[in-house]
Amino acid sequence: MAYYVENGFSNSSLINLILLMLNMGNAFMSLKKVRILFICLAGSIMAMPSAAVAGADSGFYIGAGVGDASVKDSDFDESDSAYKLFGGYNIGFIPLVDFAVEASYVDFGKPSTSAGSVEVTGLNAFGLAGLSFGPFGVFAKAGVISWDSDSTFGTVSGSNSGSDPAYGVGARFAIGSFSVRAEYEAYDLDSDVDIGMVSVSGVFTF
Repeated sequence: MAYYVENGFSNSSLINLILLMLNMGNAFMSLKKVRILFICLAGSIMAMPSAAVAGADSGFYIGAGVGDASVKDSDFDESDSAYKLFGGYNIGFIPLVDFAVEASYVDFGKPSTSAGSVEVTGLNAFGLAGLSFGPFGVFAKAGVISWDSDSTFGTVSGSNSGSDPAYGVGARFAIGSFSVRAEYEAYDLDSDVDIGMVSVSGVFTF
């Protein structure tokens, strides 16, 4: 004890030095733990499959779908089998987000009753936006349909055409470049005719 006192270094100073060294050691260990945690987190992110963080494949795609279409107006409410052919370009460079432009041809079948029938076909142009969660995704779309219709009621036949808004929502499941999607589309023709179509489609992205 006398040695430390004579050299200006008391027991309390020695204790303070030891505590300081322990605190520095703890700080170093904490920093090391943070670095290890950061490295593990970065490694986990890099190890994740790219499909889990990327949007759908970018590129051109084509598809075909079948379903059921219903045609409604004030005096008519019937449905029939329908089909469509479509193609577009998907933009999937933003993680978790999909954008696409799409054109399609749709045939709503020939809904009919004992009183008459209606046939409607159309060419569509859509913009799509959606969220991608790996192979699964959801989307919404909006655009326009250029349509033609032929109707027969009794002995009276007529034709009509026009361009009107079109909307849709759907979900998809992808396996590589091939995906299956289910969707509902709504078409507002003129002011009193509504068409709704439920369909399942196969899509291939190049």
